[in-house]
Amino acid sequence: MSEPLVLIVEDDASLREALCATVELAGLGVLAAGGGEQALQCLEQQPVDLVVSDVQMGGMDGHALLRAVKSRQPELPVLLMTAYGTIEKAVQAMHAGAADYLVKPFDAEVLVEMIRRHLPAVDSDEGVVAEDPVTRKLASVARRVAATDATVMISGESGSGKEVFARLIHQHSARAQAPFVAINCAAIPENMLEASLFGYEKGAFTGAYQSRAGKFEQAQGGTLLLDEISEMDLGLQAKLLRVLQEREVERLGGREPIALDVRVLATTNRNMREEVAAGRFREDLFYRLNVFPLHLAPLRERKADILPLANRLIRRYCPEGRSLPHLSKAAQQALLDHHWPGNVRELDNVIQRALILLNGQQIEAQDLCFEPAPAISAETGRTQSLETAAPAGEDLGSDLKSREFELILEALRSNHGSRKAAAERLGISPRTLRYKLARMREQGIVVPA
Repeated sequence: MSEPLVLIVEDDASLREALCATVELAGLGVLAAGGGEQALQCLEQQPVDLVVSDVQMGGMDGHALLRAVKSRQPELPVLLMTAYGTIEKAVQAMHAGAADYLVKPFDAEVLVEMIRRHLPAVDSDEGVVAEDPVTRKLASVARRVAATDATVMISGESGSGKEVFARLIHQHSARAQAPFVAINCAAIPENMLEASLFGYEKGAFTGAYQSRAGKFEQAQGGTLLLDEISEMDLGLQAKLLRVLQEREVERLGGREPIALDVRVLATTNRNMREEVAAGRFREDLFYRLNVFPLHLAPLRERKADILPLANRLIRRYCPEGRSLPHLSKAAQQALLDHHWPGNVRELDNVIQRALILLNGQQIEAQDLCFEPAPAISAETGRTQSLETAAPAGEDLGSDLKSREFELILEALRSNHGSRKAAAERLGISPRTLRYKLARMREQGIVVPA
């Protein structure tokens, strides 16, 4: 995706040139117009992401341009600049739809910061798609908290895009040029997670043939994302709390504390207050991580994001040298009507399958292979397919997975919800059980508390 494009509208040629140079130096694309009428012509010929306009101009002034832009493109942000700023005029401009109001003279950094703050939240091919008002509001809040060093807890269903928002916060923070390091707390074996986080010295344990820096050290000066923090063992939670409090880490087998300059973000697909109440997550660690909570709505509640996300995924996965296919009206409606239990991750899979099956330049509704959504009742433990079941023997892997889920639910019920006792009965570690329960929740299975 190309860089964001900003339209500068200023009738003073030298000032217009200086403003354009400032915006270009910030890594943004620039178009220039010498007045309101020319600006409207530019907008007809070339879509832009944001307009910065002077107020006092000959012919159509900035306020008239603002009204014209808002009547044609209501969602396009417009920043107004004036040397004759008053609170009354600023309020009038904001009521008319201006995104913000700059009073001359101003520093170049102020202009760039204000432009970045109001640019639509689609920054790169890997960034946030924020077409839905719910997502736009969240992206705006994320950008604002990014300017601080506050610890952020991002909650939401699995596959909804929590890590993408974590990267957005990092990219718009003062630490953007430093490392962004992510670790999935559910994916690493329990006995290795501590070493992965804190690092270790040579000989600290069997197999530690050389010293290694942990994730905290690797993120020095930057941002560390603790993905699926709710899956962390209680014992390790206590050690993590100490690191966050003291802002220093000690490697396994080491004796010298290492000072840290790391911003910590965390994600979870659980209700963390319920986890705390159930004794599965430390209350003091929860409050240490939950300084600024962000909740990402599931994709089914962000309908306006579905088609832009689908089109981005088509661009991403379309084979090189092949013309870009498009979605038919029927395919678009099918995507909008689907419930998306797997969120963006499920949409990613659907688009990849569609491109494999595609025969032509248009993706039809029949090219969209949605996953069956099994729902296992916590009361009966029986699999209930929301779509027609596949013929016997056609999907053995799915049958085995369903049977595994039934056994897990049965173990939980017979042990009154105790994860530890259920894990012992199943012959797996509590950590492995937590991982499997997380996968079950992703598929819409109700898990007993």
